[in-house]
Amino acid sequence: MVHPYAVAGFLVALLPLIATPGASLALLVRQVTEGGRGRAVPVVLGTVTGLYVHAALATAGLSALVMHSSQAFTAVKLAGAAYLVGLGVWTWRSAVSPASPVSPMSPALSRPHRRLPTFSGSPYLQALLANVLNPKAASIYLTLMPQFVTPGEPLGGQILTLATAHALLVALWLLGWTVLVGRAAHALRSPRFKELGAKVTAVVLIALGIRSATV
Repeated sequence: MVHPYAVAGFLVALLPLIATPGASLALLVRQVTEGGRGRAVPVVLGTVTGLYVHAALATAGLSALVMHSSQAFTAVKLAGAAYLVGLGVWTWRSAVSPASPVSPMSPALSRPHRRLPTFSGSPYLQALLANVLNPKAASIYLTLMPQFVTPGEPLGGQILTLATAHALLVALWLLGWTVLVGRAAHALRSPRFKELGAKVTAVVLIALGIRSATV
């Protein structure tokens, strides 16, 4: 078992990393702005699932292979960067695609509204992939977490405990933002602000992707 002081120290070390805005926060703000607080749930769940994926890979030793192989690390980094840039481009396109004006007497009203195809599935899948394809998230479990693991104790249980603490902290952070954004929902849901918010989210995602590819 992990000592409570070790868990507390791990969480304190994670705070600066969690507080740094990333893809999960950008996706959450977009979803809450468009559909209310309930839309934050799949983003939080997707992010948390991604953390457990990294924990499982670290336990299996697969993450270590990626981190110690420059080719594998570069491949994962570029895949994650491409995903974020693609998601950002799709978000921008969905923001700038105006709805076609339709006359009240037009027969088009009887047809279903045409929507842009969803990029990479649901918000849950978007958040999951954004986390899983982030090599920096994997590095947490390979560089930071070992400092809080007790030698000689079963590794799987310790990683699971620390990953659960990590997931709870991330969930609380994202839910706190959900409350803040939700309180301003009446202003955030105006068409002009929704378009601006989508564009800002797109720019953030593209910038994160470019940064991930070049750092």
